[in-house]
This record gives sequence, C-alpha cells and structure tokens, in this order.
Amino acid sequence: MQVDIVSEVEALSARVSAVRAAVGRSIFGQDDVVDQTLITLLSGGHALLVGVPGLGKSRLVETLGIVLGLATKRIQFTPDLMPGDITGSEVLEEADGRRSFRFVPGPVFCQLLMADEINRASPRTQSALLQSMQEQRVAVGGVEHALPRPFHVLATQNPIEQEGTYPLPEAQLDRFLLQIDVGYPSLDAERTMLLATTGAPEAAPEPTLAAGELISAQALIRRVPVGETVVDAILALVRGGRPETAADAGVRKHVAWGPGPRAAQALMLASRARALLQGRLAPSMDDVAALAGPVLRHRMALNFAARAEGIVLDDLIARLVERLG
Repeated sequence: MQVDIVSEVEALSARVSAVRAAVGRSIFGQDDVVDQTLITLLSGGHALLVGVPGLGKSRLVETLGIVLGLATKRIQFTPDLMPGDITGSEVLEEADGRRSFRFVPGPVFCQLLMADEINRASPRTQSALLQSMQEQRVAVGGVEHALPRPFHVLATQNPIEQEGTYPLPEAQLDRFLLQIDVGYPSLDAERTMLLATTGAPEAAPEPTLAAGELISAQALIRRVPVGETVVDAILALVRGGRPETAADAGVRKHVAWGPGPRAAQALMLASRARALLQGRLAPSMDDVAALAGPVLRHRMALNFAARAEGIVLDDLIARLVERLG
C-alpha cells in the first residue's frame, strides 16, 4: 500500500470516528445499526432498515443528515402514493401567450432520502425509486434529470405488520447494499435513552462532515487494496449461497434462489468500509463474516419446504460463514 493512501486512510478514519461519536450522542443502544448504516454510506450504497416502530430509525436518518451535512427529505409511503409524488412531474405554464411544460422536482431530489415503510406503496410507485437508486437520475417526460451527489436511500420496513403491504421485488431488494435489522436496545441503553429524551431538551446534533468529504471518502474506499484471501472468501461465501454451486447440502435443499454478483460487490465495498470504520488499513476475514448477514439475507430466499420445516435463513448464512474457516 502506498504511503499516500495510508495517510489518507488514517486521516479519514479519524474523521469517521468523529462522525460515529456525534451520531452516538443522539442514538442510544444501536451501535451495530449505526455502524452498518455508516458502512452503507461510506460504500456509496443504500440500506433497508427492518424493525418495529419506535426504535429510532427516523431519528437515525435525521441525525445522519445533520452530522454528514446532507440535504435530507422523507417520504411516507402509503398505498395511494403515486410515482410523480416521488420523482416530480411536469406542469403546464402559460407566459406571453405561449404554453410550455416546466419540471417540478419531487422529494427524491435530495442527498439522503428516507423512504419510510417503503413496502406500503404499490409496486408501480416502488419502481419509481429503481432508476434513482441505480443510476442516480430520474427520467420524466422523456428528459433525464440528474440527482444531487451524493445520493442515498435509507428505506424502512416493519417486519410484523404485513396487512396492506406490497413485498419489494427481488430486483429492488438487490439495489440495497445492506439489510440492517434493527432490534430492541439493551436495558442500560434504554435507561439512558429514557432519561435523555424525557428531560430537558437535548442538544441538536452538529455537522461533522461535509457532503464533498463523503464523496471523497467513497472514492478512497474503492482504492483500498483487498488481500487475495479475503477476495476468495467473498467469492466462496456468495457462490456457496447459490443452490446451483453450493457445497452445503442444506443450501441445495432449502434455498430457492441465491445471491447474484452484486452481493459480492456489496461485500467487497462494505468490508473495506468496515475496516476503515474500525481504524484498520485493509479488510480481514472478520469483516466478511460480520457483514455476511446484512449483505446476503435480502438476496436469498428459502423454498416452501424450508419454511415448512422452520428453517431460518440467518442460520444457513451462519453455516456458510463457518465453512470459510
């Protein structure tokens, strides 16, 4: 590794540690969730936050927007939401006797978009985010409009209430770098949160990083070298999750479809970002193991027989990790 890259990584690691600390002053008891969300943003990707209401998902997005200096907007997904409510639409205007269309940008034109309860909107509306997430632009009326940079989507889902929802299609799930499961905080963390949020008004989060610095960080992470052992482990893990190429009999028997090449790309980028977040200059096997679940759990599906037998996908992924040695 060149000396200049080492110094850049060390400097960025210090800046990211400051971001982590700033977020931690507002978000209690969700250290893994905060870390995985930061990993997603540092990797230049999008995240799907899955958890019951009241666990601080909205607060996390709002805090990250302030701390990272990003323009943040929120869309509450509902069954009557239309694609134009997300992307924007053209309006007809008349001036000096002439009529023309003017594009009015929708809330997707921001740097950090919270798509709250994304599975409550119809598939037609959900698909309005596909081009934005993949290409960072929107096509309306035959004209393409570039989105601000950086652009990230943090979407939320409630895993319990499924009435009146539309499951995200596999193609859209694959656009999320990580699926982050948000659980309940520990007793100590919940006590701290209770005292902090029901007393005097809390101090507002302070900007710690700028949008331009985040873009530079994303470019730097792509320059961090990865050892052959880690590359081989990523390929073995992803290919081991496909029924067609799996060595594990349980995967061949119970998995309907496995992760595609985008899973390997996500695991490579996320492992680099996790190493930097922890102050290391290169990713290790521990990074691959820690991120296997968030990368793979929304890119694999169990078949009917597996669900009937009570097989849990996370257990299969854990077995794949164990096979890496």
